[in-house]
Amino acid sequence: MLDRVVFPRVDSRANGYLTVDEPHRLYWEQVGNPEGVPVVFLHGGPGSGISEAHRRFFDPEHFNVLLFDQRGTGRSTPLAELTGNTTQDLVADIERFREMLGVERWIVFGGSWGSTLALAYGQAHPERCLGFVLRGIFLGSDAELDWFMHGMGKFFPEAAQRFEQFLPDDQRGNLLHAYYRRLIDADPAVHLPAAEAWAGYEGACSTLLPLPTVVQEDPARALSLARLEAHYFVNRVFLEPGQLLNRLDRIAHLPATIIQGRYDVICPVETAVTLSSAWPDAVLEIVTDAGHSAMEPGIAKGLIGAMERLRLLIQG
Repeated sequence: MLDRVVFPRVDSRANGYLTVDEPHRLYWEQVGNPEGVPVVFLHGGPGSGISEAHRRFFDPEHFNVLLFDQRGTGRSTPLAELTGNTTQDLVADIERFREMLGVERWIVFGGSWGSTLALAYGQAHPERCLGFVLRGIFLGSDAELDWFMHGMGKFFPEAAQRFEQFLPDDQRGNLLHAYYRRLIDADPAVHLPAAEAWAGYEGACSTLLPLPTVVQEDPARALSLARLEAHYFVNRVFLEPGQLLNRLDRIAHLPATIIQGRYDVICPVETAVTLSSAWPDAVLEIVTDAGHSAMEPGIAKGLIGAMERLRLLIQG
């Protein structure tokens, strides 16, 4: 079903590594038309990385797309590294990529954690943004963090039970810190099982209907996802309380479309409504038959349509 919605598979036309602050090297790739409208793709997580499927949201005839694995993620090195890994570091990395490519302005495209990062980048560098396409809004509030650790279990109690029961009884009072201690442990016998439990919990809650490719995680991907998410959650995603809403005036003049699954349990629709209410010119599209994942057909269709409308607006 998804194959009918997204663009055909496409190879990257260029790829490589960008060395940023030690010890990080970031893997990047470009797809599409080098003369097309520039776009930067910001993946979720933190820690989920890019995949070939992400290239297929963009019409290769009309867009010039940069995709990259954020610090500690995917093919970037070192894997799951927490040193020098903050929201501010990632915002600086996006700007380094823009300078590397010689792009004056670009569309910022991000989902879930990628929407958080897109807003943070846009507010730091509004003059470099043509507009935004955002999915599954996450603003990094304490309420959202608590929902991830506890609230999702109201809809997926089996997954929540497995997530909690991975820990000993006496460590279930603070799930986040108990998992974090395991995930940062140097011993793979300690951190890998915890990572698999964390990734399994998130994957089980990601879609309206089960998608095996979302639920199943290889150990390296599970580790980067779980360790980095716990790291960012423990540090309240390195943002001031309410920061992304309080600074929205910096980008309020720019076009934006928000694609949100009605049954998104990881990032509930309420947050998208809050953002759109504070951003009068943003267009909110609620997909009635989808959860959180960009790989659900309704979400993918919405993202592709939003990109085409923004392209016509920019070029029109």
